[in-house]
Amino acid sequence: MTNPRTSQPTSFPGEPQQPRPGLTTMMRIKPDHGEESYVGKGLLRDKVALITGGDSGIGRAVAIAYAREGADVAISYLADEQADAEETRNWVERAGRRCLLLPGDIRDRDHCAALVERTVADLGRIDVLVNNAAAQTMNEGLETIDDDEMQAAFSANIFAMIRLAKAAVPHMAPGSAIVNTTSEQAKVANKSMIVYAATKGAISSLTVGLSNLLAEQGIRVNAVAPGPVWTPIQPIAKSSDELETLGQDTPIGRAGQPAELAPAFVLLASGEGSYMSGAIVAVTGGVPIG
Repeated sequence: MTNPRTSQPTSFPGEPQQPRPGLTTMMRIKPDHGEESYVGKGLLRDKVALITGGDSGIGRAVAIAYAREGADVAISYLADEQADAEETRNWVERAGRRCLLLPGDIRDRDHCAALVERTVADLGRIDVLVNNAAAQTMNEGLETIDDDEMQAAFSANIFAMIRLAKAAVPHMAPGSAIVNTTSEQAKVANKSMIVYAATKGAISSLTVGLSNLLAEQGIRVNAVAPGPVWTPIQPIAKSSDELETLGQDTPIGRAGQPAELAPAFVLLASGEGSYMSGAIVAVTGGVPIG
């Protein structure tokens, strides 16, 4: 048995901050996306998944896991993240599956529709929608919250999810699934992350609402709520001192790695989770969110 407190890095010393959007290729301490560890079981054989934010972090780990479970994958990402996206495609193709790269900004309503259209046109269908991309904002006091940044965060984190679901559902057959990424911040709501926390709370509510709305169509909707996870979003928003101790205040005593989130996304997308809908699955290192 492996001790979860010591099975992954417990500190990230010397990690430099990054400008937006943040790149895995620029991280000194590379995250674990399951490249060398994830073993598939055929749980998504011949399915097609669209994953937003699939170039890096949790999205890359999900793309690798889905490919090894037998799915073809389309990933959306910002154009500035092209290098990371190509690395993700490399891992998907090494698993013997197709990977469609779809650069652009999900805050653009037309781009959301185009993502679904291209996925269906190029890969033939859409069985799983993973709404993972997110903008993380930090604040000190209320006076430091920038209005444009706040609107951009809600556009990326909430409005895009609704638009993508609206575009995808007409193409989804019974048995399909939508998996959203929320956060422990939906419940914890750190005082320095109130805009981000508000968007994540909205995602949790949206997940339940969509699950109720789509149940009659046989489409399941669930969410994964990560705790602190070692991804490029961290060096964008946090200082080097904060990065060094990231996750040490959780009961497990460390930050999570993207690879540790992927199994939850597989469960919720596959037949293994056939009686799960409207669930918020916590992967938080022991931080309660109930």
